[in-house]
Amino acid sequence: MSENGMMEKDEIFSKVLRAGRRTYFFDVRATKAEDYYLTITESKKFTNADGSFHYKKHKIYLYKEDFEGFSEILNEMTDYIVSEKGEEVISDRHQKDFKKEYEDGDETTETSESPSAKKFTDINFDDI
Repeated sequence: MSENGMMEKDEIFSKVLRAGRRTYFFDVRATKAEDYYLTITESKKFTNADGSFHYKKHKIYLYKEDFEGFSEILNEMTDYIVSEKGEEVISDRHQKDFKKEYEDGDETTETSESPSAKKFTDINFDDI
């Protein structure tokens, strides 16, 4: 059971994108009426002072009627960012302790959080 007390449906089709301390899960699930929808989950690993760790997760539910609009805006926004700032990842240059994680798992990514990032509150969107 999930945190809000409702059972999650089994994944029909899933993909995972590992991106440093973040992992994105793309899961196709079925509604009670056996229609499909997409969940996108961001999971971020946090390390405690004692060396233990925990994960914070944020989830988006995307239904078929919203696919076209979501896709158009996502493409527009990503195109805008690349055209304005290029494809170079600026945080790679400026974070002295940044290590890139490679697909084969040779290195681990650790980034330092900026002071502004620490001000954010963890929100469980499933409760909204």
